[in-house]
Amino acid sequence: MQLRNLKLKEQYRSDRDNIITDFFIPCLSNCIQYDRAIEYVTLQGLSTLSLGFHNSTPSARIRMITGHQFKISDLNTMSKLFSNNGNTRINFKPKLIRGAKLEVIRKLITSGNLMIKVGIPSSENVDGSFSEKIGIFQDVNGDAVAFSGTSNVSFDNYNRNFESVDVFTSWNDKTRVETKKEDFEDLWSNETKSVSIYDFEYAEKHNLLKYSSEWAVNIN
Repeated sequence: MQLRNLKLKEQYRSDRDNIITDFFIPCLSNCIQYDRAIEYVTLQGLSTLSLGFHNSTPSARIRMITGHQFKISDLNTMSKLFSNNGNTRINFKPKLIRGAKLEVIRKLITSGNLMIKVGIPSSENVDGSFSEKIGIFQDVNGDAVAFSGTSNVSFDNYNRNFESVDVFTSWNDKTRVETKKEDFEDLWSNETKSVSIYDFEYAEKHNLLKYSSEWAVNIN
Protein backbone atom coordinates (compact mmCIF):
# COMPACT_ATOMS: atom_id res chain seq x y z
CA MET A 1 0.00 0.00 0.00
CA GLN A 2 1.98 2.95 -1.29
CA LEU A 3 0.40 6.24 -2.34
CA ARG A 4 3.66 7.39 -3.91
CA ASN A 5 3.38 4.73 -6.62
CA LEU A 6 0.08 6.13 -7.90
CA LYS A 7 0.01 8.33 -10.97
CA LEU A 8 -1.94 11.28 -9.64
CA LYS A 9 -2.91 14.52 -11.30
CA GLU A 10 -2.93 17.93 -9.60
CA GLN A 11 -6.60 18.36 -10.43
CA TYR A 12 -9.53 16.13 -11.34
CA ARG A 13 -12.60 17.63 -13.00
CA SER A 14 -15.90 16.05 -13.91
CA ASP A 15 -15.74 17.04 -17.59
CA ARG A 16 -12.51 15.14 -18.26
CA ASP A 17 -11.95 12.69 -15.39
CA ASN A 18 -13.74 9.97 -13.52
CA ILE A 19 -13.00 11.23 -10.02
CA ILE A 20 -14.10 7.95 -8.46
CA THR A 21 -12.00 5.49 -10.45
CA ASP A 22 -9.09 7.80 -11.34
CA PHE A 23 -8.48 9.32 -7.92
CA PHE A 24 -10.59 8.23 -4.97
CA ILE A 25 -10.54 4.44 -5.23
CA PRO A 26 -6.77 4.18 -5.91
CA CYS A 27 -6.00 6.42 -2.92
CA LEU A 28 -8.48 4.66 -0.67
CA SER A 29 -7.05 1.27 -1.62
CA ASN A 30 -3.51 2.34 -0.74
CA CYS A 31 -3.99 4.14 2.56
CA ILE A 32 -4.24 3.12 6.20
CA GLN A 33 -5.98 6.31 7.34
CA TYR A 34 -8.55 8.55 5.70
CA ASP A 35 -9.38 11.91 7.31
CA ARG A 36 -12.29 13.93 5.96
CA ALA A 37 -13.98 17.24 6.74
CA ILE A 38 -17.29 17.72 4.97
CA GLU A 39 -20.53 19.66 5.22
CA TYR A 40 -22.95 16.73 5.16
CA VAL A 41 -22.85 13.02 5.93
CA THR A 42 -25.59 10.63 4.82
CA LEU A 43 -26.09 6.97 5.65
CA GLN A 44 -25.93 6.04 1.98
CA GLY A 45 -22.60 7.77 1.50
CA LEU A 46 -21.24 6.41 4.78
CA SER A 47 -22.34 2.90 3.84
CA THR A 48 -20.65 3.06 0.44
CA LEU A 49 -17.46 4.40 1.97
CA SER A 50 -17.42 1.83 4.77
CA LEU A 51 -17.97 -1.11 2.44
CA GLY A 52 -15.26 0.04 0.04
CA PHE A 53 -12.80 0.76 2.81
CA HIS A 54 -13.50 -2.49 4.64
CA ASN A 55 -12.90 -4.52 1.47
CA SER A 56 -9.69 -2.79 0.41
CA THR A 57 -7.97 -2.05 3.72
CA PRO A 58 -9.74 -3.86 6.59
CA SER A 59 -7.56 -2.44 9.39
CA ALA A 60 -7.58 1.17 8.16
CA ARG A 61 -9.16 4.05 10.05
CA ILE A 62 -11.62 6.74 9.01
CA ARG A 63 -11.94 10.01 10.92
CA MET A 64 -14.69 12.32 9.75
CA ILE A 65 -15.84 15.79 10.77
CA THR A 66 -19.24 16.88 9.52
CA GLY A 67 -21.68 19.71 9.93
CA HIS A 68 -24.57 19.34 12.38
CA GLN A 69 -27.45 18.97 9.92
CA PHE A 70 -28.69 15.53 8.86
CA LYS A 71 -31.44 14.02 6.76
CA ILE A 72 -34.52 13.18 8.80
CA SER A 73 -34.36 9.58 7.63
CA ASP A 74 -30.71 9.24 8.73
CA LEU A 75 -30.40 10.92 12.10
CA ASN A 76 -32.28 8.38 14.21
CA THR A 77 -30.30 5.44 12.85
CA MET A 78 -26.98 7.25 13.11
CA SER A 79 -27.75 8.19 16.71
CA LYS A 80 -28.20 4.51 17.54
CA LEU A 81 -25.10 3.49 15.59
CA PHE A 82 -22.88 5.93 17.47
CA SER A 83 -24.46 5.44 20.89
CA ASN A 84 -21.84 4.13 23.33
CA ASN A 85 -19.31 4.05 20.49
CA GLY A 86 -21.42 1.69 18.46
CA ASN A 87 -21.87 -0.93 21.16
CA THR A 88 -25.64 -0.56 21.20
CA ARG A 89 -27.24 -3.22 19.05
CA ILE A 90 -29.84 -2.05 16.57
CA ASN A 91 -32.55 -4.47 15.58
CA PHE A 92 -30.97 -5.21 12.20
CA LYS A 93 -32.45 -7.79 9.86
CA PRO A 94 -29.37 -9.43 8.28
CA LYS A 95 -31.39 -10.83 5.38
CA LEU A 96 -32.04 -7.29 4.23
CA ILE A 97 -29.33 -5.46 2.28
CA ARG A 98 -29.81 -2.32 4.39
CA GLY A 99 -29.35 -4.29 7.60
CA ALA A 100 -26.14 -5.88 6.35
CA LYS A 101 -24.73 -2.51 5.33
CA LEU A 102 -25.57 -0.96 8.69
CA GLU A 103 -23.92 -3.87 10.46
CA VAL A 104 -20.68 -3.15 8.58
CA ILE A 105 -20.82 0.46 9.78
CA ARG A 106 -21.57 -0.63 13.35
CA LYS A 107 -18.59 -3.01 13.42
CA LEU A 108 -16.25 -0.31 12.16
CA ILE A 109 -17.52 2.05 14.86
CA THR A 110 -17.17 -0.57 17.59
CA SER A 111 -13.61 -1.40 16.53
CA GLY A 112 -12.63 2.27 16.53
CA ASN A 113 -12.00 2.26 12.78
CA LEU A 114 -14.78 4.75 12.04
CA MET A 115 -15.09 7.93 14.08
CA ILE A 116 -17.31 10.94 13.42
CA LYS A 117 -17.27 14.32 15.09
CA VAL A 118 -19.58 17.26 14.53
CA GLY A 119 -18.50 20.81 13.77
CA ILE A 120 -20.70 23.77 14.73
CA PRO A 121 -19.75 27.44 14.14
CA SER A 122 -19.22 29.18 17.46
CA SER A 123 -18.54 32.75 16.39
CA GLU A 124 -20.81 35.57 15.29
CA ASN A 125 -18.35 36.08 12.43
CA VAL A 126 -19.33 32.69 10.94
CA ASP A 127 -22.87 32.44 9.63
CA GLY A 128 -24.42 29.13 8.66
CA SER A 129 -22.99 25.65 9.16
CA PHE A 130 -19.62 23.91 9.11
CA SER A 131 -18.84 23.38 5.42
CA GLU A 132 -15.10 22.86 5.03
CA LYS A 133 -14.26 20.30 2.34
CA ILE A 134 -10.84 18.69 2.72
CA GLY A 135 -9.57 15.13 2.77
CA ILE A 136 -6.28 13.38 3.57
CA PHE A 137 -5.12 9.87 2.72
CA GLN A 138 -2.08 8.51 4.62
CA ASP A 139 -0.22 5.28 3.93
CA VAL A 140 1.98 2.91 5.91
CA ASN A 141 5.14 4.69 4.75
CA GLY A 142 4.07 8.06 6.09
CA ASP A 143 3.26 9.53 2.68
CA ALA A 144 0.05 11.50 2.30
CA VAL A 145 -2.28 12.77 -0.39
CA ALA A 146 -4.49 15.73 0.48
CA PHE A 147 -7.35 17.17 -1.53
CA SER A 148 -9.84 20.00 -1.34
CA GLY A 149 -13.22 20.25 -2.98
CA THR A 150 -16.27 17.96 -3.48
CA SER A 151 -19.15 17.72 -1.03
CA ASN A 152 -19.61 14.01 -1.66
CA VAL A 153 -18.62 11.92 1.34
CA SER A 154 -17.67 8.79 -0.58
CA PHE A 155 -17.41 9.70 -4.28
CA ASP A 156 -19.93 6.91 -4.89
CA ASN A 157 -21.39 6.36 -8.34
CA TYR A 158 -24.69 7.97 -7.39
CA ASN A 159 -23.00 11.36 -7.24
CA ARG A 160 -23.88 13.40 -10.30
CA ASN A 161 -22.51 16.76 -9.24
CA PHE A 162 -20.19 18.65 -11.57
CA GLU A 163 -17.10 19.31 -9.48
CA SER A 164 -13.34 19.57 -9.36
CA VAL A 165 -10.82 18.27 -6.84
CA ASP A 166 -7.41 19.84 -6.21
CA VAL A 167 -4.75 17.32 -5.15
CA PHE A 168 -1.50 17.74 -3.19
CA THR A 169 1.08 15.06 -2.39
CA SER A 170 3.60 14.97 0.44
CA TRP A 171 6.44 14.17 -1.98
CA ASN A 172 5.74 17.07 -4.36
CA ASP A 173 4.04 19.64 -2.14
CA LYS A 174 4.99 18.80 1.42
CA THR A 175 4.19 22.23 2.88
CA ARG A 176 0.66 22.25 1.49
CA VAL A 177 -0.03 18.71 2.70
CA GLU A 178 1.33 19.43 6.17
CA THR A 179 -0.90 22.49 6.37
CA LYS A 180 -3.96 20.40 5.50
CA LYS A 181 -2.98 17.78 8.07
CA GLU A 182 -2.47 20.42 10.77
CA ASP A 183 -5.79 22.05 9.92
CA PHE A 184 -7.57 18.73 10.29
CA GLU A 185 -5.79 17.84 13.55
CA ASP A 186 -6.69 21.25 14.98
CA LEU A 187 -10.31 20.62 14.08
CA TRP A 188 -10.26 17.10 15.50
CA SER A 189 -8.75 18.37 18.77
CA ASN A 190 -11.22 21.27 18.96
CA GLU A 191 -8.46 23.84 18.66
CA THR A 192 -9.85 25.84 15.73
CA LYS A 193 -11.24 29.33 16.23
CA SER A 194 -14.85 30.03 15.30
CA VAL A 195 -15.92 26.38 15.28
CA SER A 196 -16.60 23.93 18.11
CA ILE A 197 -16.08 20.21 17.60
CA TYR A 198 -18.11 17.59 19.48
CA ASP A 199 -18.20 13.81 19.58
CA PHE A 200 -21.30 12.65 17.71
CA GLU A 201 -22.80 11.01 20.81
CA TYR A 202 -22.32 14.16 22.91
CA ALA A 203 -23.83 16.34 20.20
CA GLU A 204 -26.84 14.05 19.92
CA LYS A 205 -27.45 13.86 23.68
CA HIS A 206 -27.25 17.63 24.03
CA ASN A 207 -29.61 18.34 21.13
CA LEU A 208 -26.97 19.97 18.97
CA LEU A 209 -27.90 18.00 15.85
CA LYS A 210 -30.54 19.35 13.50
CA TYR A 211 -32.72 18.07 10.72
CA SER A 212 -31.98 19.68 7.39
CA SER A 213 -34.16 20.01 4.33
CA GLU A 214 -33.99 16.89 2.18
CA TRP A 215 -32.93 18.88 -0.86
CA ALA A 216 -29.97 20.35 0.98
CA VAL A 217 -28.38 16.97 1.66
CA ASN A 218 -29.31 15.08 -1.45
CA ILE A 219 -25.60 14.51 -2.18
CA ASN A 220 -25.20 10.87 -1.20
